[in-house]
Amino acid sequence: MAKAYQIGELARHVDVPVATIRYYEREALLPKPERSAGNFRLYSETHRERLVFIRQCRALDMTLEEISSLLALKDHPQKSCEQVNTLIDDHLADVTRRVAELQRLQKDLETLRLRCGSIKSVSECAILAGLSQPSASKRADIRKTQQS
Repeated sequence: MAKAYQIGELARHVDVPVATIRYYEREALLPKPERSAGNFRLYSETHRERLVFIRQCRALDMTLEEISSLLALKDHPQKSCEQVNTLIDDHLADVTRRVAELQRLQKDLETLRLRCGSIKSVSECAILAGLSQPSASKRADIRKTQQS
């Protein structure tokens, strides 16, 4: 007989909260499990493998929609992997864009932090004064908007 896991056991095996497993079921990322005579959910090895896959995708910051697409492709192994490549390429482009945004944010924060070299009263705080003005990147965005 194949291994059957109750929800708590599956959660421990894959190191996710029970609520996450239930959520993935509601989102149709995990198929509904069989039920025991006592009406307990009974998960199979296939559920465990699928949950590991989902967890790996989440670790790569993929959205539930992206994961759903990958799972649909995984469920049809005879299909070309072109769609998988496209999905990963799109996700990589999104990550690259977000990294650039975070680098701009880091630069803005570093510039803001450089405004204060000594401890002063809050009324003289150059950081608070700086936060009351648009940053250089925001001013550039405002100029672009006004030119449009």
